[in-house]
Amino acid sequence: MKTWQVSVQLDNVKKTFGETVALSIDSLHINEGEILGLVGNNGAGKTTMFRVLLDLLKPDYGECRIGDFVTSRCEDWKSYTGSYIDNGFLIDYLTPEEYFSFIAKVNRLSKDELDDRLRQFGDLMNGEVMGQNKLIRNLSAGNKQKVGIISAMLHNPGLIILDEPFNFLDPSSQLATKYILEDYNKKTGATIVVSSHNLSHTIDICSRVTLLEHGVIIKDYSKDYENLNTELSEYFERGLHHETQP
Repeated sequence: MKTWQVSVQLDNVKKTFGETVALSIDSLHINEGEILGLVGNNGAGKTTMFRVLLDLLKPDYGECRIGDFVTSRCEDWKSYTGSYIDNGFLIDYLTPEEYFSFIAKVNRLSKDELDDRLRQFGDLMNGEVMGQNKLIRNLSAGNKQKVGIISAMLHNPGLIILDEPFNFLDPSSQLATKYILEDYNKKTGATIVVSSHNLSHTIDICSRVTLLEHGVIIKDYSKDYENLNTELSEYFERGLHHETQP
C-alpha cells in the first residue's frame, strides 16, 4: 500500500452569503499524516470549509492548497484526494456494486484491485451493502453513509475528507469506521480530516481538534492537551443551555 505525505493549507479564506459570514480563516495548516477533527455547532462553517477546500464552492477571497497545488487552479490534487460530504456525492440510481465499479474505473483500478480493496471494508458493510439487489437510493441512511465512506477511500488516497462520517451509523458500524480510519492512517501516513458532532469518537481517533464558531477558528487543540474533553464538553453544554433558553 502506497505511503503518503500530503499537507493542507488555507490562507485568508473568507466566504459570505449575503451579509452572513460563513467562513473566515486567516490561516490553517494541517500537517502531513494528521487526523484532524473539525468540531462546532450547526452553522459553524464546517461543511462550508470542506466545500471551499474541495473547490466545490468559490471563496470571496483567499487560497486553499492540497499538497503542492492550489485547488482552484488545477485538478492534479484530485487524484490523491477522497471525500464524502453528503449523499449528493453518490450516483443513487446505481447499485453499490455498480457505483464502486465506476469509482474503480475512474481511478484505473483493475477488477482484482477493486475486489481486494472492498474486502478491507467487510466489517463496515456487515453484509448489508453489497448483494442486496438494491439501488443506492433505496438503501437506509446508514448504508448510504457506508457507501460514501468506502467510495472516498477506495482508491487509497493521500487525503481523506469526511463530513459527519458517524452520522446514521449504528454503534458497531461507528466502531468499524473508527478502526478503518485509524488503521489506514497508520499504514499509509494519509492525512484525514473529519467533522463530527460526536466528541467521543473525534477525540479517540484525532491527533488534533479544531473548534469552529461562526466560521472562525476559536480553539486548536492537540490530543495531548489534558483538558481537551472537559473544555469541549463545557463549550457544547453552554451552547445547549443558550439554545434552550426561552
